[in-house]
Amino acid sequence: MTKTNYVFKRVEKKFLINESTLSLFLADITPYIKKDDFGQYTICNIYYDTADDLLIRKSIEKPVYKEKLRLRSYGVPNGNNTVFLEIKKKYNETVYKRRISLALNEVIGYLSGESRPKKESQILHEIDYFLKLYHPVPKLFIAYDRLAFSAIEDENLRITVDSAIRSRNYDLSLCAGDYGDYLLNDDERLIEIKTGSSMPLWLTSALTKYAIYPVSFSKYGNIYKQNLQHPKSKSTNNVIHIQKLREAI
Repeated sequence: MTKTNYVFKRVEKKFLINESTLSLFLADITPYIKKDDFGQYTICNIYYDTADDLLIRKSIEKPVYKEKLRLRSYGVPNGNNTVFLEIKKKYNETVYKRRISLALNEVIGYLSGESRPKKESQILHEIDYFLKLYHPVPKLFIAYDRLAFSAIEDENLRITVDSAIRSRNYDLSLCAGDYGDYLLNDDERLIEIKTGSSMPLWLTSALTKYAIYPVSFSKYGNIYKQNLQHPKSKSTNNVIHIQKLREAI
């Protein structure tokens, strides 16, 4: 992870590739990128939606504008750890993300309507409006292991590699652990390239060289559609599977 940011405006491109292609791609661009100080880390999220899943159903239809609310932590937190409450909006190809940081206990009190954060901000007021408009409830837990890089000459250019994407629609607490059912095959990786401007030539050349093409891919959307088609029961073998995937990276 890099320094904390609370407001983002960028274009995000996603690419789904296998592990062998990823290794070749990273080897090619290594002279131009640097790894995050934290190396590989786990991101945990709780996604919020209306009782009838309005937000994700609209998102799947690929509208010009869409928005979502999620609660994010880096690693599995306890009640006193700092987490991030985020509104993410997308208009055409541009993504806008705005977030506030609070202790997990504060966020739980705020979202339940029992208390209010002490520090007021414009972003908090935007979240207030979202809550009044949609009355969202926790719907899905999603976690994944992330390896992140930034360009040496442009720190606003970010490249992230997500693996072991897993989810559950029960135990919807960040404190409950990072286990869940898997979305992708073991050797599949999701790359996201995030930039505030156009991609540099060294990056587009590497993508072209290995025939890596953009895909439309939403973690929440794909899991939602998968669960509609194949409802899953609680899994008990995830901890072992997670460890195997981490050791393979």
